[in-house]
Amino acid sequence: MAAYLIADIEVHDPQAYEEYKEKASSTVKQFGGRYLARGGDQEVLEGSWTPTRLVLLEFPDMATLQAWYSSSEYAIAKPFRLTNARSCLVALEGV
Repeated sequence: MAAYLIADIEVHDPQAYEEYKEKASSTVKQFGGRYLARGGDQEVLEGSWTPTRLVLLEFPDMATLQAWYSSSEYAIAKPFRLTNARSCLVALEGV
């Protein structure tokens, strides 16, 4: 069953954040993941959530998503996100 990573990211340094995007993209592909949405237009329909930059990734299953997130490959990219953005990430199992 597919699993999804939903990320709400507020980028503080767009130029430096490009390094994260480049490094993270290759690791997502390596683990069989793919980007479904990456910072496109959005509209809040209900509630008070005000996301900044939403990213949606799909992985084959939750185990693969978790393996990607905790991998040594992603560990190289992750500090570029943590240093240059505020982020909230949620892993969600599909149906």
